[in-house]
Amino acid sequence: MGYVLRVRFASFFAGAAVALAAGSYYLHKDYKIAHHAMSQQMNNLYKSLDGRISSLENLKEVEAMKPVEDAE
Repeated sequence: MGYVLRVRFASFFAGAAVALAAGSYYLHKDYKIAHHAMSQQMNNLYKSLDGRISSLENLKEVEAMKPVEDAE
């Protein structure tokens, strides 16, 4: 009876170790995918914001040059 119990415990702990490893791999993979998605969204947001800032700076430069052209 003791031998069978040891075999069952060993099987249980081996299965738990495999499940833990598989779960850790799955969570790590899920974390990497989520991190990549968030990083891509932030990069797109920064590019959009940079474009808006550049267009506002260009508009400001054009408006600053208009009074000089009208005075001449």
